[in-house]
Amino acid sequence: MEALRSAEQSGRVRGLLRHAGVDEHIGASDPDVRQHHRARPCLGGRCKRGQQGQALGRSRGGFTTKIHAKSDASGAVIGFDLTGGEKADAPHFSILLDIGPDIAPRAAIGDKGYASKANRAAARARGIAPVIPYKANEKDKPAFFAKFLYKDRARIEQGIGVVKRFKRVALRCEKTARNYRCIVSFAAGLCLLKFVHTTHLELK
Repeated sequence: MEALRSAEQSGRVRGLLRHAGVDEHIGASDPDVRQHHRARPCLGGRCKRGQQGQALGRSRGGFTTKIHAKSDASGAVIGFDLTGGEKADAPHFSILLDIGPDIAPRAAIGDKGYASKANRAAARARGIAPVIPYKANEKDKPAFFAKFLYKDRARIEQGIGVVKRFKRVALRCEKTARNYRCIVSFAAGLCLLKFVHTTHLELK
């Protein structure tokens, strides 16, 4: 070893290898230093994907997913959007107005979580009357509020309760947001089919 070390310091070993026709690699080595060059994954090619972009977030109820949903007059869910549990409801009001079947509702009923001037203006711009209660700290509140129409908001609560009877919807058993969105869509579709199947007309 001492002889090789002294020869290496003088550059003789590298010169012999160079004259022998062996290609000498100078510089940083490849991340994959295995000797057999065949199909294989590179070292460090796989990284942790994490939970970003999977509609998961920390809220008072824990690490959950929030379903922003809209329903028809019967309470059946016809459109929804997924976010993390910590997200607010108000920024998704305009999104809920635009998703779902192509219908022209006359009124949009929502709770105080959707109360804002921008949301009411967005509904009026689409020809929809906003039925959203005003917050206590809002200024210039009108004296009239359609309390009779607001009572129908209980129907969407009932519709969400029916969808959450499916265990995989209530417990978020899916890892990715795409799979969970498919499960929620499937559950909402089954509820719609059951509603259509159980209602019929009798003609004589």
